[in-house]
Amino acid sequence: MPINLAHLPGDGPRPGARETVALLAGLMALNAIAIDAMIPALPDIGTHLGVTEENRRQLVIVVYTFGFGVGQLLWGPLADRFGRKPILTAGIAFYTLFAALCSVAPSFEVLIAGRLLQGASAAVTRVLVVAMVRDLFEGEAMARVMSLTFMVFMLVPVLAPSIGQAILTVGPWQAIFWVLAGYGLIMGLWSFFRLPETLHEDYRRSLQLGELLTAARSVLTERQSLGYTLAQTATFSGLVAYISSIQQIVFDAFHAPNRIGLVFGAVAAPMALAAWLNSRFVGRFGLRRVGHLGVAAFVAITCIHAGAATLWPEGLTEFVILQGLTMASFAFTSSNLNTLAMEKMAPIAGMASSIQGVVGTVIAAVAGFAIGQQFDGTQLPFLYGLAACGLVGAALVVATEPRRLFERLPREPAAVGAKVAPAE
Repeated sequence: MPINLAHLPGDGPRPGARETVALLAGLMALNAIAIDAMIPALPDIGTHLGVTEENRRQLVIVVYTFGFGVGQLLWGPLADRFGRKPILTAGIAFYTLFAALCSVAPSFEVLIAGRLLQGASAAVTRVLVVAMVRDLFEGEAMARVMSLTFMVFMLVPVLAPSIGQAILTVGPWQAIFWVLAGYGLIMGLWSFFRLPETLHEDYRRSLQLGELLTAARSVLTERQSLGYTLAQTATFSGLVAYISSIQQIVFDAFHAPNRIGLVFGAVAAPMALAAWLNSRFVGRFGLRRVGHLGVAAFVAITCIHAGAATLWPEGLTEFVILQGLTMASFAFTSSNLNTLAMEKMAPIAGMASSIQGVVGTVIAAVAGFAIGQQFDGTQLPFLYGLAACGLVGAALVVATEPRRLFERLPREPAAVGAKVAPAE
């Protein structure tokens, strides 16, 4: 799968295929590690900052996710106007700054404010990675590159809780934010010196309100863009609920606090493997076929898990196995539904990535938080919420393209060196 960067504007660096995928994945991992590394620290944060209500500690995760969603409204239009590279550099700089500020937060309220701003800054990575992939690729080639990027990105959840736990053995919870700031600095320098500008000159847009509103209307009224964005939002809500609830489920429902890192890794590992397989499957079986089957598998597994846990006592091993299968099916939906949502958005890739990201992340943060707040000492409210997310996502896929379910599309070119036709 060659990556042709020769057509890009400017005389900047031209990294190879492997470095490009690694760099994009590393940028997206800024967000993942900022969420997952915090999970083992929630009890320490609550104790140190006087938060006695355990469910309230979930705000450290959820508020960051909310900021991540809302912040995407800012970065997309700016990137469509000024280019990907300068806006990416600015966003990572703010991410690093707010990570450092969170480490000296004197109260829980200040920490939450810092996390909100850190999440808003991290939103630049989601918007621009998706936009840059869209700048370079189309169709199934885009899905394959997105899958490879997500594969590396999804390995982070395997390691992040263990990294967070390891940091806590040698330092306070504030040290996790020092590590986040250091990682942000490394990725900022790497992208600044090695990343080329991917925005085609013909696609630069102004910041005039009328033009922004026209672009936003195109994203929100185009059936495929809106439908797949909402479908992805439904399944992503389940992931947010999982991240918000897993610490309490392992600690309180299964009484295994010392296994939190192992549990998180065992659940996330199948997701990373599935992302790698997805990059192969979309080229062989088609983008829609693989994505739609992923949604169907997500619904089937979550409903089976919820029903089985209701009828019979569930142990931690059974929970981990079924959650691993759930997250594997999620990997077959995430990059594919995102690719389908962006398929017709090339001329306004930055704005489209922003709006789709805002819709997906904010709604998912609210829905995931609502599911997490139902925790009653057992895993059942979480499992019921997860199954509901799958059913809603499947219904939205069917409503979006009822005549193209599981369709096999012709293979498309690996790289985009010429202009892409405007969205209809």
